[in-house]
Amino acid sequence: MRLRYRCPGCRTTSNLHDPECEFEGTDRRHIEKAYTDLLAPLSARTYDDEDALREDLPERWSGLHAAVLRRLRGDQRVVDEDDELRLLTPEEYKERVSQPTFEPLKTIYEKGSVPGAHDNSVFAMVAFYEMVGLSWEETRENTIDWLETSGTWNRGGFEEASPAELVDSKKHVYEQGYGWKEKAQAAKAVIDRHL
Repeated sequence: MRLRYRCPGCRTTSNLHDPECEFEGTDRRHIEKAYTDLLAPLSARTYDDEDALREDLPERWSGLHAAVLRRLRGDQRVVDEDDELRLLTPEEYKERVSQPTFEPLKTIYEKGSVPGAHDNSVFAMVAFYEMVGLSWEETRENTIDWLETSGTWNRGGFEEASPAELVDSKKHVYEQGYGWKEKAQAAKAVIDRHL
């Protein structure tokens, strides 16, 4: 499982932030430090709440720390469960993110794709799994499983001979770190019209 220290505002992994990002001008080193300030204690123990975590930080709590914690929660890396604030294990995290729970990916995942939406759907699934930090092997396995269990592969409309061949043809999406949102929205619109 990879964890890239993405900007908590615009998700960039470089010093080039989106124009509207509240952290425009914040150097990567500061973002990475905020992540490590939080992840170091969370990897060692659980906390009763956010206040207990704040007290345990070696540095003064900042708005960047608060934003990074929101991002870690939003990305389901850190959870509040059973009156505990804790970092998920790699296995727990992988299980949680294997099934997208937000739109438009939820529709694609649950309903499967239809001819006319296949390219955007597979692109979006591969890009999503890359974004949440799954390895290529995990991404490939999850996407092949989705193609088969969702009924997408059985609907036809593919040039490739197998789900594995199709997913392998999208490895460039994974390697380049393309975003998923635009492709997922386009695919969902086609799926909603057909199913």
